[in-house]
Amino acid sequence: MPTQVAYLGPKGTYAEQAACALAKLESLSQPVFVPCTGLKSVVEHLANKDCEAAVVPIENSVEGGVTTTLDSLWAYPGLFIKRAVVLPIRHALIGSGSINDISEVLSHPQALAQCTEWLNQNLPNALQLPTNSTSEAVRMVKGSKFRAAIASKSSAEIKGVKQIAYPINDVIGNCTRFVLLTDREDNQEGDLASFAFSLHANTPGALLKALQCIAKLGLNMSRIESRPSKRELGEYIFFVDIELNVDSNSIQHNLKELLEPLCENIVYFGSYKNNQVKEGEFNL
Repeated sequence: MPTQVAYLGPKGTYAEQAACALAKLESLSQPVFVPCTGLKSVVEHLANKDCEAAVVPIENSVEGGVTTTLDSLWAYPGLFIKRAVVLPIRHALIGSGSINDISEVLSHPQALAQCTEWLNQNLPNALQLPTNSTSEAVRMVKGSKFRAAIASKSSAEIKGVKQIAYPINDVIGNCTRFVLLTDREDNQEGDLASFAFSLHANTPGALLKALQCIAKLGLNMSRIESRPSKRELGEYIFFVDIELNVDSNSIQHNLKELLEPLCENIVYFGSYKNNQVKEGEFNL
């Protein structure tokens, strides 16, 4: 039976590359990739049961957490992380004309931010315009002499555009972690576990007490990030990744037992394997 996998489209995005890698690593049955407009739509496709799985970026090594993904995970607590892949990001400047004629650069906001220094040095007067995805940006600049897009090198294979410059990302080791989401909790073994929590009140030492609960279990936090609750100023939700070195089922139980007296809400996203993927390792 086919497995429908939602991802940030259109075709040609880094998210599609990640979706292909995750589908192969998880040996998904007859994967059918469903491109969506906007990250929130990707998650909603899974939450509304329009798809069996979804692939979203959750963290970039340069720009940090992907806020839309984090907010969506908190909004739909019935979703779980099945597996993660870390994908190297190598941006290219794509267009139809010459670099000397470019006055506008289009791309996803994260891609624009990851190329800030290069743009300042090479296209200091160009207007930077955000799009829903890198692939959408390429389609929008096709045929234009004064517009260019920031996207993957493979996007230059689209008819009517070419690679103008590569690589243009400011940090050579730029990479993004993508996660495969499902609506079923498997309680599987893995390298990482992810969860989020909100505190009863913003009082002195409240967050420290919560973090001490994690320390008591002998677990190393590989990431902690806060997001506003959107209810009132100064109220936050904390997203945490921990490295697993013991049975994941006992970790979930022990974490909740320690944190519940301190927290208003706890959402456990599951334990999962985190794979490093080489550039071009998984072809679409």
